[in-house]
Amino acid sequence: MLFILTGDVQSGKTRWLERLVAELAADGVESRGVLAPGVWRPRADGDDGGLRPPGSGEGAYEKLGIDNVLLPQGERLRFARRRDLAERDGQLNPASQSAAAQLAWEIPGESLARVNAHFEMLAKSTLPEQWTSDGAAVSTRSGQRAPNAAVNFPHSEKRLPDGRPFEKAASVSRETFVREEGEGGAPAPVRPWLLVVDELGRLELERGCGLTAALDLVERGPVPGCPHALVVVRARLRDRAEERFAAAWGGCEALAPGDGARTAVRRAFGLASLIDNEYH
Repeated sequence: MLFILTGDVQSGKTRWLERLVAELAADGVESRGVLAPGVWRPRADGDDGGLRPPGSGEGAYEKLGIDNVLLPQGERLRFARRRDLAERDGQLNPASQSAAAQLAWEIPGESLARVNAHFEMLAKSTLPEQWTSDGAAVSTRSGQRAPNAAVNFPHSEKRLPDGRPFEKAASVSRETFVREEGEGGAPAPVRPWLLVVDELGRLELERGCGLTAALDLVERGPVPGCPHALVVVRARLRDRAEERFAAAWGGCEALAPGDGARTAVRRAFGLASLIDNEYH
């Protein structure tokens, strides 16, 4: 099942998703992918609520940027900075993908490369046959070689998310990788995990750039070990996301942050709702 989590700006999508990921982990369901929490600070004294820079948000806190948290390892990195702040400090690159799209955020190419490398590693861990013999990723959309995560980031991704050596994924078949031998040589059961992409926005869904490795993972649909995915999109991009991904997943379910959405995801993994756990 593909879940599309949607809502307006500052509707609590990422905060809700952070809680869901923690709850699933407590019940033995791992989440792999990326979360995108905002970077906030209290507004300066004297802010009268007048004209504010795009992306800065509303209320008592000002949004400065966006971090990315890579799952499952929890590595946190700076992903985007508000455009006006980046321009003020001489960090705005007019040639960046975010500048070309006139986003409210400056997203350095290095940040996109780092997160794409993480999704490429997830693809390699589940579908190693989609990689070349020397370990380079092959995009399912273009058939072109993608940058190798181990080459670009030699100190951060030499092991797969489950702790096994990077080299192992390139030398085993898909069936062997997802079904290791258990006791007595019997295949061990596949433990399902949730693919999380927070978020796919204008770069990905309108321009075909940005987190292209995440697009590849979602477009392939469910695979052994990864029966479900949850993708965050803005409300105005929901229809575009459904048109693009629903066929691969046999349909999709739109969610808004709340208890009903939490129950839907938990039940997809065969988990009781929190109310069921509390009273039964």
